[in-house]
Amino acid sequence: MHEKKRALNEVFGLLKLSYHNQFNSAFPDTETLNHAKRLWLESLSAFSAAEIVAGAKRAIRQSEYLPTVHKMLQLCAAGDSGLPDARAAYREACNAPSPKANHNWSHPAVYHAGRESNWFFLANNSESVAYPVFAEHYRKICARVLEGEKLPAPEQLRLEDNPGKPLSKEENAQKMAALRAELDL
Repeated sequence: MHEKKRALNEVFGLLKLSYHNQFNSAFPDTETLNHAKRLWLESLSAFSAAEIVAGAKRAIRQSEYLPTVHKMLQLCAAGDSGLPDARAAYREACNAPSPKANHNWSHPAVYHAGRESNWFFLANNSESVAYPVFAEHYRKICARVLEGEKLPAPEQLRLEDNPGKPLSKEENAQKMAALRAELDL
């Protein structure tokens, strides 16, 4: 906990330097600042000190506005690979080649939302029909990630290690004759 408090003090220092006027407007006095720090500490408790600092640095790189607690939750959860916004995640899910599990996903949440939405459904419906379904699954999965859940990476499909050897012409002819006899052809 002490480490997270130190990280949060570092975060507020970075935010003050980067968003000076906005910061001073949002936290005009020590009491307000201390309340905000307690709220942020409680809200970001699922993340490590390093993830919290990294989230603040992402905010500084990505936004000209002082982040809210909600935005910080997203930025801390994003990690190095990042949680894309719902529309970008939808496009990635729809455009990923099969087998889907073998695709190099920007974040496991995109894969899991696509799987929950049903790959066939996504591929065979218009965006106006498929996107709302995907977006709802993605929103729920992102909420779980924001609460600290670590999603498993998709289990990659591999070709069998021992594919066997091809049959000879005689063995193929025998198998074909057996199949024809079995099927009465």
